[in-house]
Amino acid sequence: MDQSSFPRPSFPRRRMLQLAGIAAGLTAATSACTGPPPPVPGPTAGTTTAAIPPAPPASVQPSTGPTSTVPTSAVSTRTGGFVSRFRPAVITHWSLAVPLPEQANQLLPVAVFLHGRGGSNEVLLRDLAADRALQRHLDDGGPPFAVAAVDGGDSWWHARADGSDTQSMLAEEFLPFLGEQGLDLGKVGIFGTSMGGFGALLLASRGRVSGLRAVAAMSPAVWSSYEEGMQGAFDGPADFGANNVFALRPRLAAIPKRIDCGSGDDLASTVRQYRSGLPGRVGGGFRPGGHDALYWRSVLPDVLDFLGRSLG
Repeated sequence: MDQSSFPRPSFPRRRMLQLAGIAAGLTAATSACTGPPPPVPGPTAGTTTAAIPPAPPASVQPSTGPTSTVPTSAVSTRTGGFVSRFRPAVITHWSLAVPLPEQANQLLPVAVFLHGRGGSNEVLLRDLAADRALQRHLDDGGPPFAVAAVDGGDSWWHARADGSDTQSMLAEEFLPFLGEQGLDLGKVGIFGTSMGGFGALLLASRGRVSGLRAVAAMSPAVWSSYEEGMQGAFDGPADFGANNVFALRPRLAAIPKRIDCGSGDDLASTVRQYRSGLPGRVGGGFRPGGHDALYWRSVLPDVLDFLGRSLG
């Protein structure tokens, strides 16, 4: 499809970049390290959650220290961190919400959440309250699965000129780590908000997750052409061309997909353009709301139901 035929949005591209990071209460969780990384929370054996092996993959270096485990009636959450070779200057933190084994009684699929600009892994449980939404999904009889999130900084979830590569971190380090936690890497979903929505669509289009069963994007920050105001998202026109999700849409033909956006979101026009050129059925749609955590929390139950059906 000739993308130049799409109507151009009337609002500034720089404004779109700003919107990609807006969410109530979102704060970055990563911090620079000038020496050896300090201990960070990590999982330990003996919890009531899914079994944890003696050690994760070599590429993931867990810290010593107590886990953060906050059980609910059927969902347990825990957090931790590791040193990634794709983000060597920071500790990469993660969050995980898992239905308790006695309810799941099976190898669980997992859906990985990609946060927006200015956010961190904490968005999943803190801002979106995904563990509570997952609990409601289970209470309604939905198929059990785990949800996880990992820090990506403001990288836009692809390789950058500064040497970072959060897409590779996710595909080559974090997903194998989740597999070592007893999760089923043959049944993986990817979802995200704003910058993370773009990242989810890009990762799914790249085919780097062999067990990918579904992709969902809430208010994805997508563009059909490159302009100078987008330098925060891409390192230049060539980088944009290599990661142009509009051009990559045919690769999503066989993947179950859902895209949601608030009708009051300034990104709505471009999201409509992107959706209109996707092959096959596209779930989701537009409902009243803006580019914020309030809207994302409102649509999250439907997104989790979609992921549960696709992964079940």
